[in-house]
Amino acid sequence: MSLRTSARRVAAVAAGVLALTVGLALPAFAHVTIQPGTAEKGSFSKVAFRVPNERDDASTTKLVVDFPLDHPLPFVSVRPLPGWKVEVTEGKLPKPVQSKYGEITKAVTKITWSGGKIEPHQFQEFEVSLGGLPEDTDQLMFPATQTYSSGEVVKWADEPKADGSEAERPVPTLKLVAPSGEDEHGAGPSHSASPSAAASGGPTLHAENVAHSPAASDGTARLLAGAGLAVGVIGLVVAALALRRGRGTPAA
Repeated sequence: MSLRTSARRVAAVAAGVLALTVGLALPAFAHVTIQPGTAEKGSFSKVAFRVPNERDDASTTKLVVDFPLDHPLPFVSVRPLPGWKVEVTEGKLPKPVQSKYGEITKAVTKITWSGGKIEPHQFQEFEVSLGGLPEDTDQLMFPATQTYSSGEVVKWADEPKADGSEAERPVPTLKLVAPSGEDEHGAGPSHSASPSAAASGGPTLHAENVAHSPAASDGTARLLAGAGLAVGVIGLVVAALALRRGRGTPAA
């Protein structure tokens, strides 16, 4: 076997390993998620719905996020996003829900972003301020629907499996944890909306122009770096074996 033939085989093997590695890794970070993934119970928190575009031949043009009705949120604020139109939908609850702000009879049921575009291999974050988060549950689920310019619609609404493994299209989930660092009066953030809005049965909605904070790491960079390292190691091993055979065998 000639060195040229060995080199061709090494390149083919490396390309195949790279394609397989990247193909297996893509589902791990192509999900629609909520960032950060945790917030304190009873608090006001700013979160972002992170939407990657995992298609090579279409752009994401619409996102619809459904809000929980069993634990309605009294206060919802949407941060404007240039190039995108946002529509906040309110609805009457199946039955009134009691909260520390009063009885809630109407709340946000979904938020729709449209008119913009997330190109292939890009992502976008859609920011929302939520409050007051419930204190009687450990998580809130926000089913999301992602629409592409090709007409394809993907629903991210699968709940975790019974065995604890990740679902195929996991629902964006906000974990709620016990409060920490509150003052003795349990005072909330200064930008919180007036509780009287919740008592009257309707959430308070407004566009919130606040400084952008760095998004929580989604691990994508580390995942790709790991995949690249694995491919590099495999390529070196295969190349070494091929060169050793080439030296020990007469040229064809």
